[in-house]
Amino acid sequence: MTAERDEFLTGGLVPLTCRSCATKVLVKKNSPQHTSIQWITDAATSCPVFAERVAGGVHPGLLDTCERLHASIAEAAREGVFTYG
Repeated sequence: MTAERDEFLTGGLVPLTCRSCATKVLVKKNSPQHTSIQWITDAATSCPVFAERVAGGVHPGLLDTCERLHASIAEAAREGVFTYG
């Protein structure tokens, strides 16, 4: 059961570097609309957009997405980096 859980949590994750700030994450595109992101580092300190929001008083747990990372993922998807599934 552990192998199945690990596959569910990490299977299909692709390393991706944000084209804006070079933060590295793991990404899985389950469909064109659904994206899973696994942060390798602390998002609130490694992503300048998140760091700015946290410095402005937003709790790190309430951060939704970084538009720059989202754009990097969308561009990588257009380039065929991801397979859906």
